Amino acid sequence: MKITFLGTGTSQGVPPIGCKSEVCLSLNPRDKRLRASIHLEWEGKSIVIDSGPDFRYQMIRAGINQLDAILFTHEHRDHTAGLDDVRSFNFIQKKSIPVYLHQRVYEVFQSQYDYIFFPAPYPGIPQIDWHIIENNNFLLGDCEIKPVFVSHYKLPVLGFVFDKFAYVTDANFISAEEKEKLKGMDVLVLNALRREPHISHFTLSEAVSLAKELGAKQTYFTHMSHQIGLHDSVCAELPDGIDLAYDGLQLILDA
Repeated sequence: MKITFLGTGTSQGVPPIGCKSEVCLSLNPRDKRLRASIHLEWEGKSIVIDSGPDFRYQMIRAGINQLDAILFTHEHRDHTAGLDDVRSFNFIQKKSIPVYLHQRVYEVFQSQYDYIFFPAPYPGIPQIDWHIIENNNFLLGDCEIKPVFVSHYKLPVLGFVFDKFAYVTDANFISAEEKEKLKGMDVLVLNALRREPHISHFTLSEAVSLAKELGAKQTYFTHMSHQIGLHDSVCAELPDGIDLAYDGLQLILDA
């Protein structure tokens, strides 16, 4: 399995428009973060989790020319605003793109992207095969994927487990039952927004505590704002086996 972090930033990205903070003025490319998304190459499948506003550029930057599925964690626009750009993959691959999402998110898409659902669709709109998922394992080809329900304040959000790799973003609470699905990972990804408390995201210290509890061999944090601090400085203070992810980070996991 090959994993590429396409974006590791929060909803505004890093830097947000007009910010002059130390992080936003940093020349270190690891302090520049597009909106959170990840790409997996697994068992011959090319899978993206979330297509935010930076989706088009992320695909070009990472050289991704094949897309077999998009998995959506939830309906917030920093995770969905790039859906229209799947049209390029429709043209290249000459077929619809499978999209896996919760029923609630599907209903939001019917409003946000109403033109996709018109009875007589306009030529050139995204061609999508919709797959509704609940809290049950599902197959994508030969790949078995395990959903994990987490809470983003009061909004249910889906995380995903792919064998020994788990991805969780936009959460500030995970039940004991769902935590069990996240134990025993080789690599775990968790959101860690900033140091100060937040109503719907784990803070850096909360994410560290949860990472220790879940006990993955390696944990990476994502969905970070500029308020978390400089990448190198934060990594230097984190415990062994816990690091900040960064845009372009690639991991290879053995089967």
